[in-house]
Amino acid sequence: MAETDGEDIEDLPPSAKLVFKVLEYDGPLTQKQIVEESMLSARTVRYALERLEGIGMVDEDIYFADARQSLYRLEEPVAADGNGVDESPKKDACCAE
Repeated sequence: MAETDGEDIEDLPPSAKLVFKVLEYDGPLTQKQIVEESMLSARTVRYALERLEGIGMVDEDIYFADARQSLYRLEEPVAADGNGVDESPKKDACCAE
């Protein structure tokens, strides 16, 4: 699926947001595990994962326990407001040079 310019998590359908939250809370999962956790249909989960991959929010890896399946994980840490988290160390105001 081609990446849509300017599309963000807020622009996605509710099913994609649910899949995002499942991955956020439960970590890397296979599509089958996402279906079980979210109680969405397999087709809906596939579509949601496509949309999330299209905007760079989800990464697909090999699932070594069963090479026929893929393991999906969030691409980067996300803050509560939906923006990326900057994990660079910050200096305290008292210690700034």
